Amino acid sequence: MNKIAITTGDPNGIGAEITIKALNILDIPEDKIVILSNKKILDFYGKLNKNYEIIEIPYDAEAIRPGELTKEAGEFSFNSLKKVCEIKPKAIVTAPVAKKALYLAGHKFNGQTEILQKYLSHNNQLAEMLFVAGNFRVLLLTRHCALKDINLTKELVIKKIENLVKTFDEQFKITNPKFALCGFNPHAGEDGILGREEQDILIPAVEALNKEGIKITKPLPADTLFIEAAKHYFNNEKDKFDCYIANYHDQGLIPIKTVAGESTVNMTIGLDIIRTSPGHGTAFDIAGKNIASPNGMIAAITEVL
Repeated sequence: MNKIAITTGDPNGIGAEITIKALNILDIPEDKIVILSNKKILDFYGKLNKNYEIIEIPYDAEAIRPGELTKEAGEFSFNSLKKVCEIKPKAIVTAPVAKKALYLAGHKFNGQTEILQKYLSHNNQLAEMLFVAGNFRVLLLTRHCALKDINLTKELVIKKIENLVKTFDEQFKITNPKFALCGFNPHAGEDGILGREEQDILIPAVEALNKEGIKITKPLPADTLFIEAAKHYFNNEKDKFDCYIANYHDQGLIPIKTVAGESTVNMTIGLDIIRTSPGHGTAFDIAGKNIASPNGMIAAITEVL
């Protein structure tokens, strides 16, 4: 299917609302968009200005309950994602889902990225989380897991960076990108005094990648590395690095979300289809009040137009 497919996320969150608002603002031609949702949900949260194709996803709940976690909402969220993988669109844009709702429905996934990987990957493909705000980009080496469960290996780091190089060539049209690697430990381990991950995992991976011709720095202290990135972003200047590599979730997301806020886009790479999503969550606290900003969804859709 040569269309951008949009899922509206958890029916009790702001997903449908921001999808409707974003599409009405962007005014994209009808033949470029398909929406995976349910008429009851869309009608509850607003009205689309255009007659976009809608693929109906069953929603068994008697009523939409903004701000509540429900099994029915989790089932709808999961079925929307499974269906979007089946139709194989040009690109996928997903509104936020609630992980706990997925669990209530019996779907033990830690996020939408993991679901997309299950149903889209082949030949040992790995889905990766790349966060994008203009030219400020951050790749996560690990995704949604507890800090105590992080298990990096030299081989895994190499594979993830090789995937990133391929994405830069295909998605961003940047050849020979330059990457900055965050240290795993405070002060990048201080030569092993504060931890061995740099010496045992990251530096050997960097050396192997450099031999392949991939431009990536040695592990650098993460607390100071992002200062220059922020300056370039605010001054609308080109950074000397095309992407920053973070070892775990908050190491990468705190700086880019602090700087770019709701303009941050979550991009899934490494699969055959690019997926984007707003950098925020379901916002249950404001769901159903018609006050949610569509800026994150606008940025997510714009990234794949």
